[in-house]
Amino acid sequence: MLGLEGQEIHQINLGWSPAYVESNLGVMSIGFMLPNPDEVVIWRGPRKNGLIKQFLKDVYWGELDFLIVDAPPGTSDEHISIVQCLDATGLDGAIIVTTPQQVSLTDVRKEVKFCKKVGVKVLGVVENMSGLCQPIIDFKFLKMMDNGEQKDVTEWILEYMTEKAPEMLNLIACTEVFDSSGGGAVKMCNEMGVPFLGKVPLDPQLCKAAEEGRSCFAGKDCIVSAPTLKNIIEKLMETNGLSMSVSNGV
Repeated sequence: MLGLEGQEIHQINLGWSPAYVESNLGVMSIGFMLPNPDEVVIWRGPRKNGLIKQFLKDVYWGELDFLIVDAPPGTSDEHISIVQCLDATGLDGAIIVTTPQQVSLTDVRKEVKFCKKVGVKVLGVVENMSGLCQPIIDFKFLKMMDNGEQKDVTEWILEYMTEKAPEMLNLIACTEVFDSSGGGAVKMCNEMGVPFLGKVPLDPQLCKAAEEGRSCFAGKDCIVSAPTLKNIIEKLMETNGLSMSVSNGV
């Protein structure tokens, strides 16, 4: 997602050196230690926890504005190790990501309770994959035929809109992908007393940027998701008293 596939860990006098996406964004991953990207890691808890401690203590991060740890879903040993290792540093808190459907929210409720039990502040919850949104001209239009086959009528639809309703070409179309009739992350946050930061839609352009290791803020391709993500970052910074000058410089 950051365009760092194939990078390796290098040892310097001060410890392990992270791989850098930009001069202000360093990354450390177990993927850098594998002989090939398809290699599987089958480790028990103690070995995983040992590597987490190494990443936090033996990597020379230099002076940091933020240290972000991308943790897997759940409330496992990894989460406990991260909290214990960072506790003495004054851990700012956790950002929890969910999707709108109830099966995901059930797990996320446990994450929130885990944070409260171990004394980690929940900085906010983000609802990811919150509907599919993209410019209407990027959609593919199909017509269902009597024999059950689908006929591509995209070209005809776009020509029709261009001639009859050109103002429609600038619209963004959205639809639900997951069932959010239960209220989604907003309702959960209200019930559990944690901040709701915002919704990020499924955006094919954002997915493409991630696959290619590009920032969604570079260029204008991610016109649906980039403004939403920017608003979430700004809200997170403001509600937690963090300097906006840092986010504007990233």
